[in-house]
Amino acid sequence: MKIRLGVNIDHVATVRNARGETYPSPLRAALLAQKNGADSVTIHLREDRRHINEFDLKQIKKKLKIPLNLEIAATNEMLKIALKSRPPFICIVPEKRKEITTEGGLNLDYKKNFLENLINKLKKNKSRVSLFIEPSLKDIKKAKKLNADCVEIHTGKFCNLINENKNYRKELIRIKNVVKFGNELGLEVHAGHGLTYTSAKVLTKIDGIKEFNIGHFLVGESIFVGMSSAIRSFKKILK
Repeated sequence: MKIRLGVNIDHVATVRNARGETYPSPLRAALLAQKNGADSVTIHLREDRRHINEFDLKQIKKKLKIPLNLEIAATNEMLKIALKSRPPFICIVPEKRKEITTEGGLNLDYKKNFLENLINKLKKNKSRVSLFIEPSLKDIKKAKKLNADCVEIHTGKFCNLINENKNYRKELIRIKNVVKFGNELGLEVHAGHGLTYTSAKVLTKIDGIKEFNIGHFLVGESIFVGMSSAIRSFKKILK
């Protein structure tokens, strides 16, 4: 089974917004990802619009031929935008105003009815819905009850252990168990957050992860080797 690569281009927009310019273009990055074998493109339309904005969403959705994966917080504003733009893939993520990046998985007990309603509306609108969660068996069960199509495992802790040359065995076993359980429940399981060449390579040894979403490291690596080369390197790892 081929593992899919989702390329997150948020931080191309971060560089653009640092100077308030029109470049570098997230659309150009999305099309480049498509050309170099990405299976989908991920963008996170945050409530504070710190990188991707509605214009990016509109442009990318219009011109991209591979699936667009839109990450959103569970709010009425984002639901409205998602229903209108109808991206094929949607991932619901937690969001805190002051965080630098997403710090953990969703709290699936918070506003549970609202979340369930949001998922059902998005699915009726023909979007595949994924929930960004901690590698926890409890959360996998809850995601299934909420009627999600997929879960994306927050791999941040695991990646940090690898980056710091610390023992990651316990966290790897935890992820392995969660992936197995998710598959048994009929959920598609994805992985994302903090992934580098090294951590992605280790996680490909786990059977049952169908999709990797990689952004920050890939965009950073692109500065030195170019985006095409960075994407191709990840494609090779995921084979």
